[in-house]
Amino acid sequence: MEREKKYRPNVAAIVLSSAYPFECRFLLAKRNDMEDIWQFPQGGIDKGEDAKSALFRELKEEIGTDEIEILAEYPEWISYDFPAKVAQKMYPYDGQNQKYFLVKLKNKATINLKTKNPEFDAFKFVSSDEVYNLINHFKKPIYVKVLKHFKERGYI
Repeated sequence: MEREKKYRPNVAAIVLSSAYPFECRFLLAKRNDMEDIWQFPQGGIDKGEDAKSALFRELKEEIGTDEIEILAEYPEWISYDFPAKVAQKMYPYDGQNQKYFLVKLKNKATINLKTKNPEFDAFKFVSSDEVYNLINHFKKPIYVKVLKHFKERGYI
């Protein structure tokens, strides 16, 4: 009998620059523990924590600011399985169950990757086409799905 898979609750932020809506550019950050892997900021939801609180905490921990405005929330949780190499690192979890938020940086917000436990060593703001070109890992289908949803609703 196959065991039931265990998914880690997680939040993910699609961060738009403070120039939004006049300019639609997305923050991508490069992981410092993998070769040339770019992604949206994301992180686990702690026990007893709600998704929005986790969003603000994770952004502060990962990109050094929680100075954001939430524009929209993806209506569903999205689950995915880790590739084998990632699953070993993330044991006992087989994957993640994520809640996506579309957020805008406030005008005076600044990104600072030199946080207490840095996960990223570079960041850049890119167009949606560049997001699709830079994301070349197992999360790409999820990014495409979520960005399509926000585009269809007129946010991006």
